[in-house]
Amino acid sequence: MRSVKNPFLFLLSCLAVVFCLSMLAPARPGRSAAVSPVSIDYADYVAFDAAAVENARLKLDLNWTFGAKPQRGWYLYTPLIQSLLNTSAAPETSVFAQALAGWQKSEGLVRTGVLDQETWMKMVAVFQSRRIKDRSTQPSEALTLVPPSKFFDPERPKELRYVERQAYEAYKKLVAAAEADLSLSPDENWLKVISAFRSPAYQAKLRRQSPKSGRAGLAVNSPHFTGRALDMYVGGEPVSTNDLNRAKQVDTKVYQWLVKNAGRFGFYPYFYEPWHWEYRPQDSAATSPAE
Repeated sequence: MRSVKNPFLFLLSCLAVVFCLSMLAPARPGRSAAVSPVSIDYADYVAFDAAAVENARLKLDLNWTFGAKPQRGWYLYTPLIQSLLNTSAAPETSVFAQALAGWQKSEGLVRTGVLDQETWMKMVAVFQSRRIKDRSTQPSEALTLVPPSKFFDPERPKELRYVERQAYEAYKKLVAAAEADLSLSPDENWLKVISAFRSPAYQAKLRRQSPKSGRAGLAVNSPHFTGRALDMYVGGEPVSTNDLNRAKQVDTKVYQWLVKNAGRFGFYPYFYEPWHWEYRPQDSAATSPAE
């Protein structure tokens, strides 16, 4: 038998073979696991390293528009993006680029590993597709009055403390799970309801009071009409869309727990507002906990 002249290179070659074979393993069923594994060769490694450099730039510099407002970068949405790609890798890494390339392929996009404008707007469309479609105003009998203790502002008027019944039951289970997993104190404000059911008349009043909020901040046809959209406290200024405030919110353990777990209870995010979550129980059975 011939001796191995360089044991280190031999070991490195073996690890490379194992890694490539692992990338060919089938993905686990589930929507967030839809990212197809891709085979890796030397050219891919080089390309993903270059993509990582570009993603580090674009996460801060990509120009795009949402709700008739110019936006810059996608760094505020990193937890949601990581969940979509089923990875915990940072955007500045080649591992993230590799996961993104697999997702791009599954969505019919060019597999570059770069989160450019085309890819980002496709992701926005995916996030938006998970929101409440029928925003008809709920009849009074479908709503339940929630105790003041469940609200961020315990003095919130009675007419603004209603939630759709099923959504409220799911919300209580979500909060109980978060308190257990994160050791949250019931006396803290985390996940307290900021806003729930709003009538069309009240929504119109809010828009008159904040005429510069735009469609992204105060929708004309609001999901709050259904009583199934809840604004929950996740840190910082409760409902400010200021980028610095949202950066603080998405970095909290509570928000990141919601991204990973809220789907188990039927709640899905409005990507633009870290505090806004919508109850869609019909989707929860097909959603993995990581989504």
